[in-house]
Amino acid sequence: MKVLTRLFTMAGVAAAVGVLTAANAWAADLKVGFITSLSGPVSSLGIPYDKGMKAAIAYKSELGGKKIQVVSLDDGSDPSTAARNARKLIDEDKVDVIIGTAGSPGALAIAAVARETKTPLISIANANLPGEEGAWMVTLPQPAPLMVSAVVERMKQSGVKTVGYIGFSDAWGDLVYDALQKSAEPAGIKVVSNERYARADASVTGQVLKIVALRPDAVITGTSGTPGALPYLALQERGYKGQIYGTHALINPDFVRVGGPAVEGLLAPTGPVIVAEQLPESNPIRKVSMDFRNAYQKANGAAPTDAFSAYSFDAWLLYLDAASRTKGEPGTPAYRVALRDSIVSTKELVGTHGVYNFKPDNRYGSDERSRVIVKLEKGQWKLVP
Repeated sequence: MKVLTRLFTMAGVAAAVGVLTAANAWAADLKVGFITSLSGPVSSLGIPYDKGMKAAIAYKSELGGKKIQVVSLDDGSDPSTAARNARKLIDEDKVDVIIGTAGSPGALAIAAVARETKTPLISIANANLPGEEGAWMVTLPQPAPLMVSAVVERMKQSGVKTVGYIGFSDAWGDLVYDALQKSAEPAGIKVVSNERYARADASVTGQVLKIVALRPDAVITGTSGTPGALPYLALQERGYKGQIYGTHALINPDFVRVGGPAVEGLLAPTGPVIVAEQLPESNPIRKVSMDFRNAYQKANGAAPTDAFSAYSFDAWLLYLDAASRTKGEPGTPAYRVALRDSIVSTKELVGTHGVYNFKPDNRYGSDERSRVIVKLEKGQWKLVP
């Protein structure tokens, strides 16, 4: 009888240990991997992304009583390094989701690792992969067709009939050019050039000379960050007097600083966060944007002056919302699958750049609420009615 009692006691202890182990596993911190470009040619975007993540953590750093750990890595603006970072975060640090990175090529490299390891990726660079190749990613920056169509509408209103194009010789340059082609023709606007250059190039004089010789009514670029200022500087040097346009990838203080007088009067689409104080009180994006600004000030000691940091903040909001709806044990393959399912079923999540809705077969969550047209006046972005 004593032996039997001891067996029952041992069984009870074992059961208790099992319960404690499971409880500890559930109480384990949530882990998020964050990759950005703190060095290299994309750092003018990557550094704001990093500051946006700091603001996000200052805004909320725990969920359901569990602390959220963020493991951050610099990819040096190199897609291969971005992929290696992603693998390290997943295999060694056991993160449940990755947020990153600053450039489209790097984001696509991470997406391949995300697909292979079945780990959700929230891309803060504009990147898109069709079908199963992109099944483990969603993209927060507004898709090029959505934003470029707003610019083309503005061109049409201004009587533009011909437009010159110059963009990066990479995925982002391709995305903008394709979107421009599809929007311009129905609007009666002819795209007369397709010039390209690398992000690390120091001059685009040759490409701009070709564009100026065609005498287009306007010029639009498919660029981003400080390297995106090169075409505008070259256009000014050549005495170009037509209207200049850009995309939301240029809403960055370093771009404004480097471009100087050459980018004065530039028209571009962007997320509402850039002109949040100019939005009506009834717009729900205004409140979230002001919350972001307060968190950014707290984390970085200054007010935000770019569009990119807000994408990191929105990625954090998306993660928090999805994780709050996800059941399971963090750090396990099953949890990552469940988290991905929660992310791609997000409905009407208000962020700083828009109101997000995702579907399993739709990488982008933005709609027309995520865009406004702004004009650069004396170094400040002003809302265009």
